[in-house]
Order: sequence, then structure tokens, then C-alpha cells
Amino acid sequence: MVDKINNGKNELRMKIKNLDFYYDNSHVLKKININIKKNIITAIIGPSGCGKSTFIRTLNRMNDIIPSTKIYGEILLDNENIYSDKVDAVEIRRKVGMVFQKPNPFPKSIFENIAYGLKINGFSKDKNKLMERVQKSLEAAALWEEVKDRLNTSAFDLSGGQQQRLCIARTLAIKPEIILFDEPCSALDPIATSKIEELMIKLKEEYTIIIVTHNMQQAARISDYTAFLMMGELIEFDETERLFTKPSQKITEDYITGRFG
Repeated sequence: MVDKINNGKNELRMKIKNLDFYYDNSHVLKKININIKKNIITAIIGPSGCGKSTFIRTLNRMNDIIPSTKIYGEILLDNENIYSDKVDAVEIRRKVGMVFQKPNPFPKSIFENIAYGLKINGFSKDKNKLMERVQKSLEAAALWEEVKDRLNTSAFDLSGGQQQRLCIARTLAIKPEIILFDEPCSALDPIATSKIEELMIKLKEEYTIIIVTHNMQQAARISDYTAFLMMGELIEFDETERLFTKPSQKITEDYITGRFG
């Protein structure tokens, strides 16, 4: 596929080249080529089982922990192949953070949910500096005003939407460069979903964002570019507005208009 998304407006952060991925003998991703630009939101859409979640998990080597997987091709982060033997997978996961489908706070206080990740990443033991980073992370996730008076209460006391923003704050605390969102709003109500979407639009000022979503309206609302996957293949990748209004492939039009999937 000819790459249309390289007009010089934004520098590239990631370049996925001829990516193939296997679970055992199952060929899940097939020759994927996508360029991810800095400070934009890229949406990954497609029917269930098309490889969306597998794809974004290749971008921070989360699939490494699954036995019997094989990967071919290159994923370049600032022109360095993240699967090179010289690259530390843990460092990649720090640079490329991830927010999962269901909120997964630790069974700790709100404060400790943020501080824990900082501590294990060697952040200063100075309590004032730690508190400052926790506060900034919660502010960046638009949660500080809602929790500042109960930082020592359990994270499980928060609503689902608040828990998801807490998980976003936990990711932001270690200062990633790219944030992956794997259907972050699928378990949330419309009001909580709206808050997460507003937050992602704000976050792209500082971060590069890639989101997997089943929600066509969500992709249209918040993303700058959209990739459509089908049965492990990249069918189309373009500016979101163009892909949703003038898709170049009929199969894309059929999917986004609800004729199948």
C-alpha cells in the first residue's frame, strides 16, 4: 500500500515496516506498513479478531511475554528497531505506555497507585518531589480536583471512569513518549467516555497516541488518522476525515457504514 501519510506536517515517531506476527502457526498480522506521526491520535479500527489489539501490543513488546509467538519485519522508534537485541524491552515499555480495556488499578491507595510505578522506576525518594509528581500526573489526567482530598483511600472506591483516568495518570507519571489505548472506553458510560476522549485530545499536545476502538463515532471524533484492519491485513490507512467520507476501498466503506462487522 502506498503511504499517503507523509506530507511533512509532523515528524514520524514510529515506522512499522512489513510487520508479520504469528501465534504458533496462526498468521495474525500480515505485512503491516504504517507510519505514526508525532503528537497526533491514530485510531485502529476493524472487526473483532482482526488483530487490532495484537498490533498495538507489538508496539511496546507486550506480546513478548506470550509463549510461541514470532514476529518479522521492523518497528522503528525514532529510527531504532525496538526488536533489536540491543534494545531493552523494559525501557521500550517505559517509553511506550499502555492503558488497557478495563481499568486495572492496583489494590492500593490512590496515591500509591501513582507513586508505586515511580518508585520501581527509581524516581527520587524525596517525599516532596514524589508528591509533586503524583499531583502533576493526576492533574494531567484531569483527576486531581476529584481526588485531592482522599489520596489515601482505596483506588477501588473510585468510579469506573475515575479508575481509568487513574490508570492514565499512572502511565503519565513515568513520562512515556507514546501512549497506547486498547479500547479504553468500552466499559464506561457515555459521560465517562466523553471525559476520556477530551483528555486524549488534550494529551496529544505532549504525547503521540494510538487507540484501538470498536466505536466508529469515537474514531471519527478524536483521531487524526485511521487504520482499518481486516483479517490481519491493513486495508486502508488515511486521514480520518478522508477515510470516513471518501474511503478508497469498498470494504472500508462497507465496514464504517455498518454493512458488515
